[in-house]
Amino acid sequence: MTGKERAEFRKQANQLTAIFQIGKDNITEPLIEAVDAALKKRELIKLSVLETSELSAREAAGQLAEATGAEIIQCIGRKLVLYRKKEEE
Repeated sequence: MTGKERAEFRKQANQLTAIFQIGKDNITEPLIEAVDAALKKRELIKLSVLETSELSAREAAGQLAEATGAEIIQCIGRKLVLYRKKEEE
């Protein structure tokens, strides 16, 4: 992914609200499945990491990106944005 593409996705992500929260349970299998399903539908999603989580946003983004095959677009504070291109139907 080029820097220009990443910048465009960051711009789009500003308008998004976080659709998942990562809390004290950290990253569980049901969360991974839900994030995977959301990426199939939307391509670009925003998540937030709650204060109760042991993970930082960057750590959570790394684990979710690895588990779902997504790319990390950005991590700012306790928010993270993931992208995965839709599969052709």
